[in-house]
This record gives sequence, C-alpha cells and structure tokens, in this order.
Amino acid sequence: MSQRAARYGSTLAGALLTCILAGCAHTAPVAEPLPTIELPAGWSQAGKPGNQEWPDRQWWQRFGSDELSQLVHDGEESNLQLAAALSRMRQAAAQARIAGVSLLPSVDASVSASRDLPVAGNRNANVSTSGQLQVSYELDFWGKNAASVAAAEASLRANFYDRQTVALTVTSGIVSTYLQLLSLHDRLNVARENAKTAEHVLSLVEAQSSVGAATSVDLARQRSAVASQYATIPALLQQQREAQSALAILLGQSPQTFKISDSGLDTIQLPEVTAGLPSELLSRRPDIRRSEAVLAAASANVEAARAALFPSIRLTGSTGTQSSALMSLLNAQNLFANVGASLVAPIFDGGRLRTERDLAIEQKQELVQTYRSTVLAALAEVDTVLGQINSLDEQRRLKEVELEQSRLAFNLSEIRYKAGAEDLMTVLDTQRSLSDVQNELGILKLKRLQATVSLYKALGGGWQAG
Repeated sequence: MSQRAARYGSTLAGALLTCILAGCAHTAPVAEPLPTIELPAGWSQAGKPGNQEWPDRQWWQRFGSDELSQLVHDGEESNLQLAAALSRMRQAAAQARIAGVSLLPSVDASVSASRDLPVAGNRNANVSTSGQLQVSYELDFWGKNAASVAAAEASLRANFYDRQTVALTVTSGIVSTYLQLLSLHDRLNVARENAKTAEHVLSLVEAQSSVGAATSVDLARQRSAVASQYATIPALLQQQREAQSALAILLGQSPQTFKISDSGLDTIQLPEVTAGLPSELLSRRPDIRRSEAVLAAASANVEAARAALFPSIRLTGSTGTQSSALMSLLNAQNLFANVGASLVAPIFDGGRLRTERDLAIEQKQELVQTYRSTVLAALAEVDTVLGQINSLDEQRRLKEVELEQSRLAFNLSEIRYKAGAEDLMTVLDTQRSLSDVQNELGILKLKRLQATVSLYKALGGGWQAG
C-alpha cells in the first residue's frame, strides 16, 4: 500500500512540475504593428535640397557659447522637472518588476508552537510544534499574466521616452530663455543709446532756442521725446528680471542669487540646421516613441482583459511536519506532504469582465488616434518651423536695409536741422523711425535664433531610439 502511495505521489509531483514548466514557457503577446500613416517624401519648406542631416546630441554647442553649454549642463543635473520624470521612470520599473512576479511560483514557510494551559485543576499541558513549506503557482494558460507583464514593460518604456521628452523640452527652454536674456541686454543698450541720441538732439534744440531759431513748442516736443526714450528702459529691465528668474527656475536655482554675464547676441553664432527625411522622424522624436509605447501597453491590456474571461488554474503543494515533542519533530512518521489543483471560472459577475474588455478595446482605439495625431503634429511642426526660418531670414534682410536707410535719414536730418534747412518734426520722425527699426531688428534676431532652437526640438534634438 505504501509503495502505491509513493508511486501516486511521484506521479502527481511530476505532473505538477510539468504544468509549472508549461506555464512558465508561455510567451508574451506578440506586438501588433503600428497604425499605418502616409509620410511625405520630403519637407515642403526645406531650404537646401539634397542636404539632409540630423542634429547631434550636443546641438546647443553649435551656438558657440561656453556659458550656454555650462547652463545646459547645470540644467541636466538640477532641473526639478527632470528629477520628477526620473522618479516616475523608477516607479514604472518597480511596477514592471511587481507584474513579473505573477509568472513565478510563490513559496511560503511557517513555523508554529503551542502549549495548553492547565484550567480548573487539570494538570495536563499538551505541547504541539509544526513547520510547513507551501508552494503555489497559477498556470498562465490564457496569457493573462504575460499580457500584464507586457503592459507594465511597455509603460516603463513610455516613462523612459517621457523623460527624454522632458529633457528635450528643458534643454530647449534653457537655450531659448538664455537667448532671450542676451537679446534684452542688446535692447537695453539700444534703448540707452537712443535716449542719449534724444538728449543730443535736445541740446541742439536748446541751442537753436537760445538764438530764437526754435520755438518753445519745439523744445517741449524734444523733451517729450527724451522722456519717451527713457520710459522704455524700466519695461525692458522688468522683462530682463522675469527672463532671468525663468532661467533660474529651469536650472533648479534660486532667482534671487542667479546671474549671468551681460553679453549680447553678438557672442552667439547662428548654426545652420537641416532636416533629415520625414520617414526617419518617427525614430528621432521621443514623444512619438512614447505614444508607441503607450499604445503597446493598451494592446497588452486588451489581451489581459480577454484572458480574464477564461478560468484560472492554480496548483499548490505543501510539505511539513507536526509533533507534540520538539525533539521528534523531524522523525519520518511526523512528516507529511500534499499536492492539489484548483480551477476557478467566472459564472456571473453582472457583465463586469466583458465590460472591462470592451473598455480596454476602446481605450486602445483612442490611443491609436492619439498616435496618428502625434505623428502628424510632429510632421507639421517641422514644416512650420522651417517656414518660419525662411520667413524670418527674408524679414531680417529687408529690415537691415530699412535700418541702413533710417540711420542715413536721421543723420541727414540732423545735419540739415543744424543748418536751418529742416524743421524739428523731420528730425523727430527720423529719430523715432530709427529707434523703432533698431528695436524691431533686435526682436527679429532673437526670433530667428529661437526658431533654430525650435527646429532642433522639432527634429528630436539629436535623440535617436536605441
């Protein structure tokens, strides 16, 4: 009888091991192909045909500023948004490890000891000790656990790409804000020069007034022009403070103690950027790869929701010992072992599981459209920025001609005013035009540099999926 029991136990144990190995051998869900999107052969606003290159990872160094490179390095080390994104990625990694546990058996051990206390004169005190090792495993026959692991791993990839997106946004924000600060330095210098020029003209008017060649109205007009020029300086100083505070926050520093050099945009080089093929953009933008990963997680969630409709199979096995004497706890007659299997199938749940499946399907369909929208928006962004660069280059060329002529007109009007051949209104008009053109040209120069930053960002900033 004991030999039959032994053979039965060996057969059952072998079956248990075979089922566990079969469950472990279940593969993860096959990744579905991405939604098809018709990609253009080239960019409609590309400047130089045939020259198609992608930015390198250190693209900000192309602006030729050591201070800017140092600021970007500080931002990568201390930016708070990047630190938060890194924490989210670590959380996703922990969730992926937790999900992977469902594919492995669980093993528990327990030890207990008890002693009866004498009650009402009963002097007998029984002592009992036991130890037990229990193993349980859920067969992933329908792939529910494997799908959950695949979803968690896809979420981890999505968080990794999200951090890369945040890093690109932070870096481009640092570069753009730094350029804005340098532009404000230039505009402040121009405003101060214009104020000095207005004071110079005022001295001429005062000289003309002292000999009766200028009226009190002319004098009042020029004094008003001087005040108007000086009035632009406080607003520019406030913009400078705001930009400096924004840059400090991007670097994770206190705005009260942060300061940069007083240099202008003349220290910055304008890099030439070309766009690669549109078909390569899908692997160059981390936000697109994040959308792909989120869609993959949704597909795995659909598989898990479908598998939840089927029965679950769990195998258990335990071995242990129990005795009333501690010293005989390991004797052969006190040892025991058992194996078992259970099947649990949903019978009635009010349609919850089917509704969860339908919900997962619709969530996936939503993310399919989101992915397509992300790709189309990325393609449009590159073309839009390329168009902005072409437009700004033309605007700046024309504005430089306008500046040259405005400066000539002001110089001639000043000479003619000294000679008495021109009235003050002409001088004031040419002075105002020169001031406006100088300010507009400074803004155009900043916009052109920031458009280059936007193009670097739209092209993925040199990032490429491994």
